[in-house]
Amino acid sequence: MYSLNGVESVVDLTPYPRPALCNAEEKIAATDTLLKYLLRERGMIAAFSATPEKKRALVRGYMNERPAHPIPADIISLQDRLFWTESVEKGIVSMEELSFDAHGFALWQGDITRLAADAVVNAANSGMLGCFLPNHNCIDNAIHSAAGMQLRDDCAKIIAAQGHEEAVGDCKITRAFNLPCKYVLHTVGPMIRREVREEDRADLRACYLSCLDTAERAGLHSVAFCCISTGVFSFPRGEAAEIAVGTVLKWKMRHAESGLKIVFNTFLDADTEIYRNILKMM
Repeated sequence: MYSLNGVESVVDLTPYPRPALCNAEEKIAATDTLLKYLLRERGMIAAFSATPEKKRALVRGYMNERPAHPIPADIISLQDRLFWTESVEKGIVSMEELSFDAHGFALWQGDITRLAADAVVNAANSGMLGCFLPNHNCIDNAIHSAAGMQLRDDCAKIIAAQGHEEAVGDCKITRAFNLPCKYVLHTVGPMIRREVREEDRADLRACYLSCLDTAERAGLHSVAFCCISTGVFSFPRGEAAEIAVGTVLKWKMRHAESGLKIVFNTFLDADTEIYRNILKMM
């Protein structure tokens, strides 16, 4: 078990148990029950007909909008079985399937919620509560939506304990719940409004360093980094990738005894090509 003396001590960091898988009929029934629960919370009645796919999209959307507050144990149990089944069906990618270079770096393109690293990095916002836009395609939304409602609740406990929003460049750790990884490292990257300032570069470096330091303190063996700040935060992709690889490489050189493996996770072809070219020059 990983424990902290700071604000993260308000959340449980013991490994989250894996529930039994659902069959096809149980998935449909679980989706129906979750939808009815989420609608009741909103003072609405589930009195309409829709396909299972549409109902599942509604579940995700209502979850995205749901504020953090306690969830009944039976709903958590049902959600966990459904979400873990979906994680398995998407295809879990183990670290043994990846090719790591001499620096312990690997490049992998795809959905970060499939990676069974010890931790994946979430590009969070300063509220650190996940994305509230229904079915939005940002990584923050994807991670919270696949992990389950507990992730927002744990993030809310951390923010309440520290008494302020999350600072740019810091890192907080939570369990990953129904993701294949064990933990999520939440970090807030810099938002570029006009042009990149040296302060923005320093903040982006701080994101990578704080995640690496947290992973090292936690005794983790592998971390998957997303492309921090390159989405809606508008950091130029090429420069962000250079900062990412350079910062991690320097950290690894200062921590020669560390066996921490690093996955640079990309989603877009353009990002993959950028990282591939940078890693070739190392």
